[in-house]
Amino acid sequence: MSAKKTTESKAEKNFENIGEVLTTSEQFLENNQKKILTGLLIVVVLVGAYLAYHYLYKSPRNEKAQTAIFKGERYFQQGEDSLALFGNGNDYNGFEAVIKQFKGTSTADLAHAYAGLSYSRMGNNEKALEHLKKFKGGDLLVTPAIIGAIGDVYINMGNTAEGISYFQKAAKKANDQMLTPIYLKKIGEAYISLADYDKAIATFTKIKEEYINTPEAQEIDKYIKQAELLKESK
Repeated sequence: MSAKKTTESKAEKNFENIGEVLTTSEQFLENNQKKILTGLLIVVVLVGAYLAYHYLYKSPRNEKAQTAIFKGERYFQQGEDSLALFGNGNDYNGFEAVIKQFKGTSTADLAHAYAGLSYSRMGNNEKALEHLKKFKGGDLLVTPAIIGAIGDVYINMGNTAEGISYFQKAAKKANDQMLTPIYLKKIGEAYISLADYDKAIATFTKIKEEYINTPEAQEIDKYIKQAELLKESK
């Protein structure tokens, strides 16, 4: 058999194989058409439902929440915590109301942070913890700050060990030259209050060696010296 005929024979077989595949595919589509269409319809409905939820409900709702919280943020910045929390009885309802009315929005989550800090400044540590621990966050600056704020509340409550734990979490979460040394300094001061001077010195020394260009490092020698003197007089 010539090479030409062999090639033609192979081509014919390939066409036959392709034809068989197409026939099998057509049969599969015919036999499963209803299932395939149902599956596609479900996908379309789910995608449509998600888009409708996001653009027609979730997004507009969060925009309303942002408008609702605006005056509260101003009250908070001015230190008027009671007004920030409970409203002015007129055109602002308070962080507590925003949290309930717009539950599930990112603004309600932020309101938890504001409410927790406001309660902390008012001396209500229990309510402060309740709100601060509900904050989910995600922001690289805000989240470590709220974790650190929980540490401050525990320190105010006299639970220094728990306070240190949260300062350590905040320092690790921040992991930068701006926030981390702030929490390390708080850790060192907390260790001094527990008379654990070795850990205090080690923590202050870490600031001096690893965060040399920060404001905390510029004055850290006096804290190291204080801890050393307290250790000697122990």
